[in-house]
Amino acid sequence: MLIPVILAGGVGSRLWPLSRDHYPKQFIPLVENDCSMLQSTLKRVSGLTDIQAPILVCNDVHRFLVAEQLRQLNIDDFSIILEPVAKNTAPAVTLAALEALTQHKDPVLLVLPADHLITDIDQFHRAVDIGMQQASEGNMVTFGVAPTSPETGYGYIRRKESDEDSLAYPVEQFVEKPDLETARDYVNSGRYYWNSGMFMLKASTFINELNSHAPDVLDICRQAYETVHKDLDFNRISEPVFSQCRSVSIDYAVMEKTANAVVVPLASDWNDIGAWAALWEVSRQDKAGNAVSGDVVLHNVSNSYVRSETRLVTGLGIDNMVVVETADAVLVADKNQVQDVKQLVLALKQMARNETVENIRVYRPWGSYQSIINSQRFQAKQIVVKPGASLSLQMHHHRAEHWIIVKGCAIVTRGEEEFQLNEDQSTYIPIGTKHRLTNPGMIPLELIEVQTGSYLGEDDIVRFEDIYGRNV
Repeated sequence: MLIPVILAGGVGSRLWPLSRDHYPKQFIPLVENDCSMLQSTLKRVSGLTDIQAPILVCNDVHRFLVAEQLRQLNIDDFSIILEPVAKNTAPAVTLAALEALTQHKDPVLLVLPADHLITDIDQFHRAVDIGMQQASEGNMVTFGVAPTSPETGYGYIRRKESDEDSLAYPVEQFVEKPDLETARDYVNSGRYYWNSGMFMLKASTFINELNSHAPDVLDICRQAYETVHKDLDFNRISEPVFSQCRSVSIDYAVMEKTANAVVVPLASDWNDIGAWAALWEVSRQDKAGNAVSGDVVLHNVSNSYVRSETRLVTGLGIDNMVVVETADAVLVADKNQVQDVKQLVLALKQMARNETVENIRVYRPWGSYQSIINSQRFQAKQIVVKPGASLSLQMHHHRAEHWIIVKGCAIVTRGEEEFQLNEDQSTYIPIGTKHRLTNPGMIPLELIEVQTGSYLGEDDIVRFEDIYGRNV
């Protein structure tokens, strides 16, 4: 019995400005135009033998993004565990193991990051079949990718000496990200694999190993899991309890210490899409080595990645560059230095720049909105409400709102009134008036909202009713 455990809690800061805290890379279609990284991961495990409903572990702020992407794939049998604070992979996998043991008798867990690219699905399934056998025998399985180049951005796994080709090897050592010369030695030796961060293990085996090597992590996670309670589709745990857990990876907590670690070679192209250069590598390139996305026109440009999200981007006479345009930020970088984008993001956070947190388009459980213009006493937004969705019944102390329907139809609650608006119709919500917007139709509702008032912040909201469990 196999349960996929999808770790979807990262923020992907090296892919800024596309990836933001509230909308990180695992939820974005980076490689496939109609499929996010998370959705690709979920599709990758379909077709495996004896597979059960997946368990997903994510940050609280991303919960509705995860639920919506599951809905788009018509997956209605799942568990979503919300981490109130990020504590790395060992606590996340522990929570998933405890959840799995409440559902089934000692299943095997297939632990997968939500943001990896694997191109050969058949080879992936073959590796999982081998891992299933190893995990069923009580081994702690990690998947190693045969290195094709001396990468310094990956950790490595050294297998024990063997005179024969094997389907799985005992692990001799996990090693940190090397310098370039050391990485070359690793590749030439034939005994090293890239550490993919994917694992297979029996739930009970993992719990026992954790009890031996990191009992403090297990103790806090057990206490936190005892507080679990359902909130719509989500399993919430206590923040005060879970926040006491130390932040540690599954590699440090267990895999580097266990005597039962084995590595299964994965014979497929694999990439963790950890930076813009990695995305350039896996993208389709023209004869000059350029990978482009969006409205891009280039002349005398080579070996570059150029991405446009909202407007025309042109390039002239550049080489080995990364240019990424979004509605509110532009990144221009040497392709050899994109691993340092994280440092740029840290600097922006120290400046309290909101561009690191949210995109211009902000996603909510009912749909999304995007600011069109923002001034001191007025602003305009484009709002999209999903079919059947409804905003909370709410009121604002400092702003009035004007709604103009441009697509679909809306049911409007305004004070004691309730009425329908169709395309090209509008209404006015005075300051201090309770109101709600609902989409009763089968297509997305689109409207323009014009706000006027002395204060236009998103925190000027009083909720009276909310079907998504947000605070009222």
